[in-house]
Amino acid sequence: MKAPSVSIKCSKVVSAFLAGAVIALCSATNVSADPITPELQAKVEQYKKKLTDWATNPAVIAAVKNSNAKGGLVAGMSNQKWEELKDNDPVVTGFQTSAAGKYLTTLEEDKGINKLYARDEKGNLVAGSNKPALYNNSVRPPFKNAIGGKPYSDPEAKADPTTLISSVQVSVPIMSDGKPIGVLHTAVTAK
Repeated sequence: MKAPSVSIKCSKVVSAFLAGAVIALCSATNVSADPITPELQAKVEQYKKKLTDWATNPAVIAAVKNSNAKGGLVAGMSNQKWEELKDNDPVVTGFQTSAAGKYLTTLEEDKGINKLYARDEKGNLVAGSNKPALYNNSVRPPFKNAIGGKPYSDPEAKADPTTLISSVQVSVPIMSDGKPIGVLHTAVTAK
């Protein structure tokens, strides 16, 4: 019997390594979810009302309209480019220091939430209390559901992708002239 060639041996080693890496990655990123208790659901409903009120702030509405008119506040920004930026990068801090960003940062002092973001009609970040994991979250349920015109909340609590705190994602549309023009999104702390 012939011994396997070196390239076959290497191929098997690489395949085994990749399989192990995929399993490890899946295990590390496996997010456990907890059901929402009646107490937490009451808290979520309270924050839907707060968010709906906060979404009427003139600075937030103006910032969203401005972003919608420009097709995003940062030309050419992608989630990959966003991820490469440091928290103290001027592009990132600009979202926190604008009039809308300052307003959201003040609201996030409320200890019942652990982040707060305004997004335009395409899901691009407009203002925030910190650097979110994604610049554009248009494919995520908090955005997709709220941009349709109704408040949204996840049916379970799990680790927030940005803060890693057990939370329920909650979002509401930002309205102008009776139409949704963007989304205000938060994570209600589960504990």
